[in-house]
Amino acid sequence: MQATLVISARLNNIDMDPSQKLIKIFSEFPGIGPKQAKRFVYFLLTRPRGYVEEISKLFADLKRQTKICSECFRYFNSETDEKICKICGNKNRDISELLVVSRDVDFENVERSGGYKGRYFVVGGTIPILDKEPEHRIRIKELLAHAEKMSQNGLKEIILGLDANTEGEYTEEYIKRTLTPLATKFALKITTLGRGLSTGTELEYSDSDTIKSAIGNRK
Repeated sequence: MQATLVISARLNNIDMDPSQKLIKIFSEFPGIGPKQAKRFVYFLLTRPRGYVEEISKLFADLKRQTKICSECFRYFNSETDEKICKICGNKNRDISELLVVSRDVDFENVERSGGYKGRYFVVGGTIPILDKEPEHRIRIKELLAHAEKMSQNGLKEIILGLDANTEGEYTEEYIKRTLTPLATKFALKITTLGRGLSTGTELEYSDSDTIKSAIGNRK
């Protein structure tokens, strides 16, 4: 509701027709510029009414059926009142390992590789260099609480699976520093992905073999 009000307030103050408003909204999507946003709108204008209505319905269903897992904080689809995703609820997953990733797309890519059978935690982003309030950029408090809970139930290793770029490495160091007291208390091992990931690589775009190598060669 709050996001809807923000969008409405921003666009209602500008004299725009619906197509211009959509172009502005699409331009705010990650990786989408004004020219590509305009192509999206023109494409929609060429589609039958039923096509556009179906997309509108899917947007509504997306918000209604998508939840955030109360344990790993990734998005998952459910039409029930479930609080945790299937990965966190799977008794066959290895509870001795917790892989920390930045975003849901990173989780999906690692899971698709088939090279990891433990549990996950999505911190929700990375920390810009020299940011003065890093604790507000990622879910560090939630990670600490979750790791402590898992430590009481068999957690042995926390794997930091962040992007192999400047922000990813900075975030990795911040998380490692913050987790150190907990790791000392419970004798946890904190590891990072091996250099199967070349410098500058984002986990989202790494292939399955590279991810398997990075997990296998973690240190």
